[in-house]
Formats: sequence, structure tokens, C-alpha cells
Amino acid sequence: MENRKIVIAGGSGFIGNELIRYFGKDHTIIALTRSLPKPVNNRYGKPEQQPSGGNKFIRVRWDGKNPGAWMQSLDGADLLINLSGRSVNCRYTPKNKREILQSRTEPVKALGEAIRQCKYPPPLWINASSATIYRHATDKAQDEYTGEIQDDFSVQVCKAWEKTFFDESTPLTRKVALRSAITLGAGGVMVPYFNLLKYGLGGKQGNGKQMYSWVHSEDCCRAIEWITDHPELEGVYNCSSPFPVTNENFMRTLREATGYKTGLPAPAWLLKAGALLIGTETELILKSRWVMPTRLLESGFQFRYPLLKDALQEIIHKIPVKQYRLF
Repeated sequence: MENRKIVIAGGSGFIGNELIRYFGKDHTIIALTRSLPKPVNNRYGKPEQQPSGGNKFIRVRWDGKNPGAWMQSLDGADLLINLSGRSVNCRYTPKNKREILQSRTEPVKALGEAIRQCKYPPPLWINASSATIYRHATDKAQDEYTGEIQDDFSVQVCKAWEKTFFDESTPLTRKVALRSAITLGAGGVMVPYFNLLKYGLGGKQGNGKQMYSWVHSEDCCRAIEWITDHPELEGVYNCSSPFPVTNENFMRTLREATGYKTGLPAPAWLLKAGALLIGTETELILKSRWVMPTRLLESGFQFRYPLLKDALQEIIHKIPVKQYRLF
């Protein structure tokens, strides 16, 4: 189906830009954003770009919590995608924790109220979630059926995010929470990885045995399209490659794809010191995320880039060499 009306809330980060590029050629995109004209709410994100093709791309201002004219954008929409939430790439101070949580739950409540006021509510609402909702796992994979959920801060955020989402009453709108793994593409998280490579630090992090669940950005977009086209799908879905790797394997494959023969490892103690210095948390690197997309696979979805080597080669092929090499 072409020329859908797609509303993307919080679409100014890396994943939002990937969705705009993917859907923008054939559909009308409305991006709800807190600032105009070039918002960036992700440290490694890029401002939205006008998609090529003849369809419309519209930015609409909203604050992520209060009613306003932005609510009219949802009336008659075919799909609502909510990506709202400030970056977790920071120190987990009480203030930052509060802002991280509120930046996720408040937009969900605002969007739920907007949907209830629509004459023609969107038939599908896909809300971002995170594969980090599962426990640190080195013994077995975690999926939607048997995955174990514990209670550290990141997990608490994901649990509250999803509970708020599913508690919103939208009887005419199907709802899917997409628990995405680390999304790889020409930007986003690849930027700091490239910086590590440039300065000889492309070795394993910690003991390197922690599992690294990932998904190519195109497969993330394709999964959303697949869910949209299959009205029987609802509830929670993991969005991750069916072939996760260890951190050591990821870094080795990245070095091979970019032409680096060696890379110094970063032991856990050094990562902790570095995280304190740059204002982030080691959990983002050292937590073992071993996630399987069982429900997507059961639905018949096929990944275009299930293998890490192929995914990295495709990404690196379309970016300038200077982004990942010093010479």
C-alpha cells in the first residue's frame, strides 16, 4: 500500500531519520518534534532530511506532554510510531533518571489522549521499547516468551514505558511495543565505534564475552512495515538479528570490515574510569544482551541482514572512508 500518512513522534534521532528515509519516498511523513527547524535529541543523531520523491514531509512542533494543535496530525493517520525519549548515554544521577523516565512516559500519555480524540484514529501505534529490558544474560537467549526481566534502572524504565503504553485505552488502535536491540547504520552508534578504531582502541571491551544483540537499521524499518501490513500482529516484539554475537566477535568483525588488523582491548576498570570522565555508564557496554526475535520469526518475517559481517559491509560501503580511518 502506498501513500500512507505516517506520524513519527520523537523522530529527530538516528532511528527516526532512518524511518523518514525508508518511508519518505512513498508516504506522507509528519514528524512531531520539540524544536524547529533542525532538532537533534540524540548525541550521535542527524537532523531530519527532506525525503526524495514527491510526497510530503512535515514537521509539527509539540512538547511531548501537553495538548495542542499537533493532535490534529493523528486524525486519519495510517500509522503512529513513537520514538520519544532522551538519550540514556549519560550518568544515572537522580535528575537524569527522572528526565529519562518522564521523557518516555509523558509522550505516551499525550499520544494516547490524542488518539482518543481522533475522529479517525490510527489503526496501528508502534511504540519504541528496548531489548535491554531483559536481564544480563550469558547463559541463554531471552525472547518474548521466556525472557527474564529483572529490576535495575534501565529495566525499570523499560517496564514503566511499556506499562504506560499498554495502559492507554485505544480500542480502535492496535498496539505493538518494539523491543529494539542496538541499531546499526550509517550513523548513530557506529560513530563512537569508528572513533575507537581510529585511535587504536578497537579491541574487546571488558572480557568481551558479553553478548551483543544488534539489528541493521533497514531491518528495523522493514520490521515496522511488516507489522503494519499484518493486522494480526500485536503486543511485544523483539527487533534484533537472530544471530547475536559476543562483544569480542563484534569488535573483530568491525575491524575486519574497516581494514584494521589490531585494536587494543579496554578492560572493565578502564571503561569505568572512562565512563566517569565522559559522563556515561559502563552498563551500555558491559551488559550482556542476548535477545532473540522469536515472535517476528514466527510471523514469517525474514531479515535482509541476519549476519553481522554482511550488515557491517553494507553500512561501511555507503559511508566515506574518512569517517573510520585516520588516513
